[in-house]
Amino acid sequence: MKRLFLCTMALAAITFYACNNTSSEAGASANTHEAQHAAADTKPATPIKAIVDHYLHIKNGLFADNSAEAANGGKAMAEALSAVDKSGLTPAQQQVFTDNFEDLKENAEHIGKNEGNIEHQREHFAAMSEDIYALVKSMGAGRTLYHDYCPMYNNNKGALWLSEEKEVKNPYMGASMPGCGTEKEELK
Repeated sequence: MKRLFLCTMALAAITFYACNNTSSEAGASANTHEAQHAAADTKPATPIKAIVDHYLHIKNGLFADNSAEAANGGKAMAEALSAVDKSGLTPAQQQVFTDNFEDLKENAEHIGKNEGNIEHQREHFAAMSEDIYALVKSMGAGRTLYHDYCPMYNNNKGALWLSEEKEVKNPYMGASMPGCGTEKEELK
């Protein structure tokens, strides 16, 4: 009986050690894979990184039906637009930035000033999204973005937006139809 007990204990100890060692190796492998994936998706920062970050802040606020968060993103984006260093841009990129600057700033300011009026914020976001798309196509975003489209917004006229997530999270419909829309393009 004593011998059976010792054999059982030895087998349990070996199993415990093997499971913990495999678990550690699997965890290390998973962490290595995550680090490699993150490194592969890391791109150099672009002059418009802050603008894109604040645009996504607005988008996420609208998706959550949170006009206060959208307003905060709009105010921050208006400031970021004025702070862009255009000296590192090519002449073609400078032209795209100049062509879109005034509209982007106006739309960001309107979104920032209209906390509590989410439908008005969404109208300006739709116009802003066209301009942001032009900037990202010209200069990149320093990360992968998804160009999504909602065919139902604005009485079925539709509207686009950019997202940092592959899953569709519609800023125009919010909680009423969060998954409405399709991915049109992946921007790298």
